[in-house]
Amino acid sequence: MPRTTIHVCSQCGCQSAQWHGQCPECSQWNTLVEERIAASRAQGARRARQPRGGAASPAGEPRSAPVALADVGAAPVRRMSTGIGELDRVLGGGLVPGSLVLLGGSPGIGKSTLTNMVLGHLQQTGHRTLYVSGEESAEQVRLRAERLGPAPAHPIEVGASRAVNHALQVPVLAETDLDAVLDTLCAHKPQVCVIDSVQTLRAADLSGAPGSVGQVREVAARIMELAKAQGIAVILVGHVTKEGALAGPRVLEHLVDCVLQFEGERERPYRELRALKNRFGSTNEAGLFEMRSGGLAEVLDASARFVAEATRAPGSVVLAAMEGSRPLLVEVQALVAPSELEQPRRVVSGIDRNRLALVLAILGRHGRVGFESRPPRDVFVNVVGGVRVDEPGCDLAIALAVASASRGVPVSGSPRACFGELGLTGELRWVGHPERRLQEAAKHGLTEVIAPAGSGSAACEAPTLRAALAAALPTGPPEGRTRAAPALAAVG
Repeated sequence: MPRTTIHVCSQCGCQSAQWHGQCPECSQWNTLVEERIAASRAQGARRARQPRGGAASPAGEPRSAPVALADVGAAPVRRMSTGIGELDRVLGGGLVPGSLVLLGGSPGIGKSTLTNMVLGHLQQTGHRTLYVSGEESAEQVRLRAERLGPAPAHPIEVGASRAVNHALQVPVLAETDLDAVLDTLCAHKPQVCVIDSVQTLRAADLSGAPGSVGQVREVAARIMELAKAQGIAVILVGHVTKEGALAGPRVLEHLVDCVLQFEGERERPYRELRALKNRFGSTNEAGLFEMRSGGLAEVLDASARFVAEATRAPGSVVLAAMEGSRPLLVEVQALVAPSELEQPRRVVSGIDRNRLALVLAILGRHGRVGFESRPPRDVFVNVVGGVRVDEPGCDLAIALAVASASRGVPVSGSPRACFGELGLTGELRWVGHPERRLQEAAKHGLTEVIAPAGSGSAACEAPTLRAALAAALPTGPPEGRTRAAPALAAVG
């Protein structure tokens, strides 16, 4: 029986008839990936048919000709609304027929719940749907759909006597064989399909285990070919590694049209949906959800909840952040405590640990809030509510929260918020959309906002970190400050 697969090194391209742990050419470990020989032979046949030079056919005519972009007809994109406003916002307006969306997130975060809700809403509006489950049986999928409860009746259902759980009307296929899934897609012809998950499907002509690099790449490529040919919008649910990155080969993210990351802590109710890649929309949008007993609920005014829960105690600061094009007020808390360790801890939640290290260095150099004294002190920083903030405008909030916790005094004056990026020389730098941040703060009663210079007349502008510390914290001598520090703190 002729061999149908071959192992190719993903680093140097070396080919081997059998798998090796170490590539015999480049000596890299675990780089040999199984591929089908048929694809390689087809490419070789195409190259053999192409005349030498590659520009013209045997008859002298060009095989393909470039076309000016002005002459290319662009058909309008028909989007299908998922019925979930926050998801539509992140997708750029809804699902595009023929597109592939990769949804990743940690186990138990709510990926299956979100996809079940999406198919239920689309089924309600008359779209043909299909749910392919490779991890759960059909009975388990039904139990989750029953927990979601009935959705409100659609406006076209005039005179409906009771609400119907449309998630129970979604066809489900519990299968892990790729060929069987593709045959069902060809026969059923759904408009939207969810595959949960791509790591559980297996191509029979490859010997690798489901979830291996070769299997995931082959599964995604064949699903993409069928989805593009029949115009099926496919949502691929993907696993993540222990570091939080999407599992599988990097080519998986290049194959799909949109990559969504579902973030949050399972112990907290809030979930955040971000777009890491989107060929049909912006990657700056983010959606916020709250996990409830009946499924995921959209959080339309998260700022009101976070501001109401803000303690305004020492170490607490309200940050006017931006999540895509939407302003969001969140509380940043810090705690500075003596450490029993020789090497003090720096623990963060909701921000990058390297950003905290940078802010602490700037505080010690330009704000005279040092942490080199004995005994050593631990620093803990948390964004309340399980929200993650990745923008540079959070630097000032981290600095004020840590300084407030270190001195043991709250932020002075009326209710305040802040935003701004810290430069390495101690200056406060301008960040995007200051007017929208100020409007969101004023909407929720935060009358004073400490912001960089040039943010607007409604802000309390501070050109440097020391000026921001002087405006936000009392001028009394803080604990642990050196003799020269009071004079330096007064300098704007």
